Amino acid sequence: MSNIMAFNPASVPAFARNNELSDTARALTGGGVGNSVKRISIKGGVFRLIAGGKELATVDERHLDVIIVKAAPKVSRVFYAKSYDADAISGPDCWSNDGERPDSTGTGKQADTCMSCPQNIAGSGQGNSRACRYQQRLAVVLENNPTGDVLQLTLPATSVFGKEEGDKRPLQAYARYLALQNPPINPEQIVTRMRFDTKAESPKLHFQPMRWLTDAEDVIVKTQADSVDAGRAVVMTVAQMDGVKNKPALALPGKAPVVADEEDAPAPKAKAAPKAKAAPVEETADDEEPEVRKSAAKASAVPAKKGTLADIVADWDDE
Repeated sequence: MSNIMAFNPASVPAFARNNELSDTARALTGGGVGNSVKRISIKGGVFRLIAGGKELATVDERHLDVIIVKAAPKVSRVFYAKSYDADAISGPDCWSNDGERPDSTGTGKQADTCMSCPQNIAGSGQGNSRACRYQQRLAVVLENNPTGDVLQLTLPATSVFGKEEGDKRPLQAYARYLALQNPPINPEQIVTRMRFDTKAESPKLHFQPMRWLTDAEDVIVKTQADSVDAGRAVVMTVAQMDGVKNKPALALPGKAPVVADEEDAPAPKAKAAPKAKAAPVEETADDEEPEVRKSAAKASAVPAKKGTLADIVADWDDE
């Protein structure tokens, strides 16, 4: 009889808890391991759990309770020159993690600084919007599984900026509300409910405090915040783009770009961008996202599961 014990990948020793793929692993996999960042998508006004570019599960409820474990220190920017094509998803042409200067690894830099960029002018996108979009990146864990995967959540401008209406608060208004309490409350100390605004044309979230964490949860969340996954979740790289098949095309200065984002892709726009010096950007509710252009859904290689959040989390751990 064999004395070989069954390997349990869930029993991670201390030396492997912060693992990244080694050169040996990359050589043996042929570099084809794909996107390792698991994330929450809000495409179509539905919470979707995504891994490796595949939709693994959807949440039936219109809300989702999470714990925010980490946030990007600044609001990022992202620009696409091409319209969204589900059959040929491309990465952004230009992006900035700090909202001040384009990332040096981008292939379609539009300007030396975000402030001087022609895609940062009101009217360069749909209607009076800017072609270059604001985004806020968060690292979150599900309330009922705080020791589970750290998930990336990328929020569009409409979920970040704007004024509160009663208990309906976009992210920055929500954070200010917590900070004004006595004593001030940090988002990572409480459970936050994210709820869709059913009146919005494109996916838009409001945030609401639900309860304090327990002492045990607080310890877990602090550990999660220091994890490699949390650090990856709040930094944008092209490698995090799910299903990218081709290099992004360059945009010509002065030409009206079309956003190519699966989350909130608007209809193409023929109006040329104004040829003027970019004005300072104000992070207000006026920075609205364009109307969503509906695209034909591409069949997923892995059928998405549906059901209650408890069932989804149980299935998620088996993936």
